[in-house]
Amino acid sequence: MLLRFAVENWMSFRKKASLSMIGSRERQHNDRVPVVDKYGVKILPVAAFYGGNASGKTNFFKALNFAKGLIVIGTQPDSLISVEPYLLDPLSQNKSTDFWFELLIEETIYEFSFKVTRKAVLEEKLVKINSTSETILYHRHDGKPNFERSLKKEFLNFAFKGTRNNQLFLTNAISQNVDTFRPVYDWFKNTLELIAPDSRFQPFEQFLEEEHKLNAIMNEILPQLDTGIARLGSEEVSFKNIPVPELIKTKLQEEVKEGITVRVNIEPAHEQLAITRKHGELVVKKLVTYHAKSDGTEAKFEIRQESDGTQRIIDLLPAFIEVSSPLRQKVFVIDEIDRNLHTLMTRRLLEHYLATCSKEGRSQLLFTTHDAMLMDQSLLRRDEIWTLERENDGSSNLISFSEYKDVRNDKDLRKSYLQGRLGGIPRFRHGGKFSQDSNG
Repeated sequence: MLLRFAVENWMSFRKKASLSMIGSRERQHNDRVPVVDKYGVKILPVAAFYGGNASGKTNFFKALNFAKGLIVIGTQPDSLISVEPYLLDPLSQNKSTDFWFELLIEETIYEFSFKVTRKAVLEEKLVKINSTSETILYHRHDGKPNFERSLKKEFLNFAFKGTRNNQLFLTNAISQNVDTFRPVYDWFKNTLELIAPDSRFQPFEQFLEEEHKLNAIMNEILPQLDTGIARLGSEEVSFKNIPVPELIKTKLQEEVKEGITVRVNIEPAHEQLAITRKHGELVVKKLVTYHAKSDGTEAKFEIRQESDGTQRIIDLLPAFIEVSSPLRQKVFVIDEIDRNLHTLMTRRLLEHYLATCSKEGRSQLLFTTHDAMLMDQSLLRRDEIWTLERENDGSSNLISFSEYKDVRNDKDLRKSYLQGRLGGIPRFRHGGKFSQDSNG
């Protein structure tokens, strides 16, 4: 689970912006807030981020996405780090961009932080936190590592020698089979999932397997969501006829090995193909939908024939199914969760997830939104709602509703927010007016 996250000098965040998923003393919805007895903390299962256009919501999402990519994928030799510092202050261009995470992995808390410029990692630190003490697993600073408290000091020093200046030691250590830090690396790789507004659901080939559990769940839920879809299905297509350049076809022929499945997105047709080699031949399948006809038979639809909202539901629903599973430990971060969705549809998805949350749960859902109808204390706690505000200098500021002392349990948050009392709304300049030429 994500306990805390902070970022500084990243895109529109000039100053340090800090998110805390540690529950406050608030008593609302306590029955669904996970509790970690070992540390005596409550961890919020959800966080909603509001703000006007260009307030920094997507930049906050991109910060998490950048950190995951730098940790899991890493960098190429001699390449620059794709960090994006704050542009509106000349001094910020020469400063590092700082990231700080506090994570609950199984029943242990880790603190992981790093400072980077486009050329190098300036500092990196991993700390293991017990209920009564802290252990620094390593601290990289000024190009040198510190493994003083590690029993594998000599081995770790040897592993560090192969770490490039533009590379995190955590990433390189895992590549050299140093399993000491694997829980943290695996959290970023397997637990943290980020879904952008135009993201397609990645393991969609699970829809294509009738015997897969996800296929059955999707076909049970979709008809209940007023999409018109009776069920999802698959259709086999000829590899020769898929609409991709010949060079890509040749590459697929060479790289898709027996038993391996490769996903290919075809834009703008919004088609997703699953390509597998079976018995030496490439087999291509695509996702289709079926609608009930008046005579009791079914009509097949291409995904592109579905509405934008239905396509978005198909992309998001697997994430909600997974994060709602009591056995899963996932952190989903969704940018513009309400894109192309009716407000009641977004609320229904959110209510379904929150109904599965409990004190024993270990999953979380973070999302950005403009949907003020979700700003409801019967749905969300005050410490689960955040606003991003753009300051006069163009920088972004992150504020929790729990910081406002006059926000009572019975207060109409939506009304106060839209009236500008809680920040995070567009600010229009006075003195001008919108006009329209009478001739069109």
